[in-house]
Amino acid sequence: LMGFAVEFLLERPARGKSYTELGLELDNAGQKILLRLQNKKMTEFNHRVLSHITGIERWGQSRLRSMLGGPLLQDEYDGYRPARDIPWDGLIEEFRATRAETVQLVQSLTKASVDPTTTVSHNDFGPITVRAWLRYLQTHASREILQIR
Repeated sequence: LMGFAVEFLLERPARGKSYTELGLELDNAGQKILLRLQNKKMTEFNHRVLSHITGIERWGQSRLRSMLGGPLLQDEYDGYRPARDIPWDGLIEEFRATRAETVQLVQSLTKASVDPTTTVSHNDFGPITVRAWLRYLQTHASREILQIR
């Protein structure tokens, strides 16, 4: 069942897309998230959601950097999550900077001619392609941000 979901939700929609296309999708989705956050207030719940989104994205970046020669750490995302005591405006900035870093990472993958069909392990999904990882980061954040009120 998990394999079917990964294929249907991540692999298939990303198949055939260039790094440029995936980078633009990440950037556009990030801008929409930042617009959504503009008038949102700091609540414990909102803070938890945004720190989760940012932590997952940083964790995913770590996995993708292994394609550029970085270490492949088999870790959980918790260590990548921003501190609980970071102010709301600071947390929004952390997300903005993290998404910009993801877009930059896509450019680095392009320059290094990393085959986008190469797989990198995901803790829950198993090996998924670099393209699927980029789609995962984009769709995870875009889906989770809808919880913020």
